[in-house]
Amino acid sequence: MIVAGPVFGNFISKRVSVPVPDLLERTDTDERVAVGGRTAQGGSTDLGGSAELGASPDVGRGTELGGSTDLGAAVGNEGTVEGGRVRRDPGVWPAVLTVLLPIVLMLARGIAELTLDKTDRVRSVLEVLGNPPVALLLGVLLAMWTLGKRAGFDRRQTSAVIGGSFPPIAGILLIVAAGGGFKQVLVDAGVGNVVADAARNANFNALLLGFLVAVGIRVATGSATVATITAAGIVAPLAATLDQPTVALLALAIGCGSLFFSHVNDAGFWLVKEYFGMSVGQTIKTWSVMETIISVVGFACVMLLSLIV
Repeated sequence: MIVAGPVFGNFISKRVSVPVPDLLERTDTDERVAVGGRTAQGGSTDLGGSAELGASPDVGRGTELGGSTDLGAAVGNEGTVEGGRVRRDPGVWPAVLTVLLPIVLMLARGIAELTLDKTDRVRSVLEVLGNPPVALLLGVLLAMWTLGKRAGFDRRQTSAVIGGSFPPIAGILLIVAAGGGFKQVLVDAGVGNVVADAARNANFNALLLGFLVAVGIRVATGSATVATITAAGIVAPLAATLDQPTVALLALAIGCGSLFFSHVNDAGFWLVKEYFGMSVGQTIKTWSVMETIISVVGFACVMLLSLIV
């Protein structure tokens, strides 16, 4: 994390110039405020407190909307006024719980699959609720209430926010799906099996063998999951002859190899590229090299630990 993060980050930031993506950039001179599904732009808008539309701002006194209506007493320090409704900032805990809900549900599903019988009703319920699409849908529904209704949005404003979230990610979803499809074609074509067969008769150290097999399958298929599962299956017979600390190190070595050099056949590569607005070359210089550093440095640490344990 240290080498691939601040060390490499400071190094590559001086050599790759990437502008701030539009999705992340906000300016004070061209701030957009959603008002009932429309966009209001103006220099007199004050997002941090009260704003007066149609007159001069009167900070600390209230907001005048097209007349002499004074909503200062109603708003106070609770939030701002948009479209005649009180807009409040969401609380910290409602926001945190909304973000964590899908994660908790998916984690509960994983725990249930490991600890409960298949016939257990609790497990059946958690398998449904913890299914990623269902868990994320429940998170969106909760956000509509905690971050929408409770924050002062009416039904039309909530719908406008949800609908407005689709256009920026539409292209990203298509490209990521295409990258995932390409990866699956390689997997189904048996590219991983070719690498696995070539490694079966290799006379290597168990840790090095697990790492190299995972690296080969990762680079060939672009899937860290396939690389991990395949490499684990190949070195499983060797694991039976190793002591417990070495088996743990073998699992870490395979995990390190599965992260090696994410490139164009990896859906995550395209996700990073599109979100940050980088070219393919810039993504390789930044994201791909960062993944490789994590893999190589991680494996080096595993080999150092093998000398101790």
